[in-house]
Amino acid sequence: MRLSQGVPLLAALLTGLTVLGPAAPAGARAPGHCARQDRLAVPGAEHQESACLADLTTAGLAGTPYTDMADQAGLSAKGTRNPSGVPGVQIDGYFPDGSRSNATHGWAHDAQFVIRLPDDWNGGLVVTGSPGTRRQYSSDTLISDQVLAQGFAYAATDKGNTGADFFTDGREPGDAVAEWNRRVTELTKAAKKAVRQRYGKAPRRTYMTGISNAGYLTRWQLENRPELYDGGVDWEGVLWTTRGPNLLTSLPVTVARTFGTASDDDLIRAGFAPGSRFLWPYHEKAYWGLTQKMFRAEFDPSYDPKCPGATAGTTVPEILAPCASDASYTYADRPDSVRRAVAKVALTGRIGKPLITLHGDLDTLLPVATDSDVYARMIDGRGRGALHRFYTVQDGTHTDGLYDTYPDRLRPILPCYRSAFTALTRWVEAGETPPADHVIARPADGDVVNSCAVKG
Repeated sequence: MRLSQGVPLLAALLTGLTVLGPAAPAGARAPGHCARQDRLAVPGAEHQESACLADLTTAGLAGTPYTDMADQAGLSAKGTRNPSGVPGVQIDGYFPDGSRSNATHGWAHDAQFVIRLPDDWNGGLVVTGSPGTRRQYSSDTLISDQVLAQGFAYAATDKGNTGADFFTDGREPGDAVAEWNRRVTELTKAAKKAVRQRYGKAPRRTYMTGISNAGYLTRWQLENRPELYDGGVDWEGVLWTTRGPNLLTSLPVTVARTFGTASDDDLIRAGFAPGSRFLWPYHEKAYWGLTQKMFRAEFDPSYDPKCPGATAGTTVPEILAPCASDASYTYADRPDSVRRAVAKVALTGRIGKPLITLHGDLDTLLPVATDSDVYARMIDGRGRGALHRFYTVQDGTHTDGLYDTYPDRLRPILPCYRSAFTALTRWVEAGETPPADHVIARPADGDVVNSCAVKG
């Protein structure tokens, strides 16, 4: 999860402009390239700005206002190869919202979105939300580049609130996370209409996908808004269930370990993989304490109002540090009001469209044993197992950036994700049934950064 919201990219240059970038030169708007750009009006948007671009991928957008490479930091391995050279239209804007945590483009306005419409369209649309507490460009390298090169239109949202104090949005506990789901639904409906404006027809297929918090969003959308989608790929989505497991049942033991009241064996009994011990010091400094106090502040603000999110400190170490009170946090002992707050966003397993889940067996923020293993059983329990495939990635962890530190002990999940997305589209569009649930073993050699096959 990213703490800093960063410096608004070229915000001063954007002030007062009606277009984010230079208009296409005369003659460039021949049929195909940026056709109908002047007709694009995202339904429900309070503000939007469009641009005709020579390349919608990060290779062409890095260093421009149309992406934010800093907000993607740590999510992919350095050797990742991405496609480039996809011309088309990009629309940036925001929907009506009263919160101001997203400073991208100098707008200081949440519910920001990006929609990318390639000239060479394959008839499909891919929708995602931001992982962690990041913003709308955070999945550009992971998802946008690849699907654009395949011809899909692409849409992403900041989820309606960002940053380590996201929980301050909303009136009641649970409202901030509940808004994430509403914003994805809002963007999906609007993006479908923007696609129709651009190409003269609605998308033939629409897919929902995402990593971490956006993996949760994928699960929720396919459970609650299946009519909007044809399928989804969930990359280690966060599991929220009313009575647990959830983050508030799995993370307190990590805080207790930090303060010396829990042992390594306690973490293993709580579901953390024994083989992930080498990752614990990093997660103790960067993830565990912050994640626990942010989500505890979101769903259970009365527990320790003096120690919420980023407001618990002013320096980065203070912001990342755990609250001592969380060492003894026991979700089951908290008032029913806490479970009612979680119930607003809880998952049930009742998916209505095909879903592929990937999860690393060394995930040290969301242990697979208390997350995707459980979610797979929930789906089976709802009688929806035929719509689900679950692939555990050997030596995968929560963010691929850690592979660069431990190349001998980890493997990136991104190439497996790309293979899984292809498997999903073939499942939906050609009726090719994906392999049964299995562990994707790490190969003994080869390019693990860029190759992986979802096969039994």
